[in-house]
Amino acid sequence: MTPPAVDLGGERFNVRVDGPIDAPVLVFSNSLGTNLSMWEPQMAALTPRFRVVRYDTRGHGASVVSTGDYGIETLGRDALRLLDALEIRRARFCGLSMGGAIGMWLAIHAPERIERLVLANTSTKFGTQERWNARIDAVRKGGMAAIAEGVLETWFTPEFRARAPDAVAPLREMLLGAPVDGYLATCRAVRDVDFTAAIGTITRPTLVIVGAHDVPTPAAQGRAIAQRIAGARLAELPAAHISNVEAASAFNAELLGFFTSEQP
Repeated sequence: MTPPAVDLGGERFNVRVDGPIDAPVLVFSNSLGTNLSMWEPQMAALTPRFRVVRYDTRGHGASVVSTGDYGIETLGRDALRLLDALEIRRARFCGLSMGGAIGMWLAIHAPERIERLVLANTSTKFGTQERWNARIDAVRKGGMAAIAEGVLETWFTPEFRARAPDAVAPLREMLLGAPVDGYLATCRAVRDVDFTAAIGTITRPTLVIVGAHDVPTPAAQGRAIAQRIAGARLAELPAAHISNVEAASAFNAELLGFFTSEQP
């Protein structure tokens, strides 16, 4: 395992690397309001086969909370700098929601660094400016507690929240503990994402995972992404937005099948 911090040009990023040192590299990128721990349900299934890199996105967890606004390009370039710092030439990449947007940016602007791409519960455009501005205003006035329960209701189905409170609790803690300034900045970054035109230029082998009950990024949006990327696979899971937790076994099976298959 790597040290918990990697310095990228004077900025500290919280990173964890697990798995065999000589195995293929798989990078996970977290969703808005979470941190690298959101991928814990994938570790037992994937670390025997892959060198798994998890990191807290800028503004999240224990990574740098920089001042001012930044866009998805900044977050994408952070990922490239991390690959450089870890001496990784090419990686398999899996991002969920905001992490999926980072994956799209990488596949569009630095395809030579991406071997295969998983876009989970994500979209080329995340709702309206008005919706994001309302969320930003609510957090600015009331902190993370002002939105936490409402967000959690969209992350998981009611049935899963009732059946698996121990699985939901860590995500609630992540959201409530998210740095407010970092969350606000990344809300603005996600608000301004628009890959509607560029998504069709992606040529890397891609798997799109959607949740049948996803509200923030409905399954129809994921299906549209899969249709626009030549040769992309599509997998629909019985889950809401955080499908890697709610449908962990199925999610892991899709990743293993995609990342280990000989054909894209």
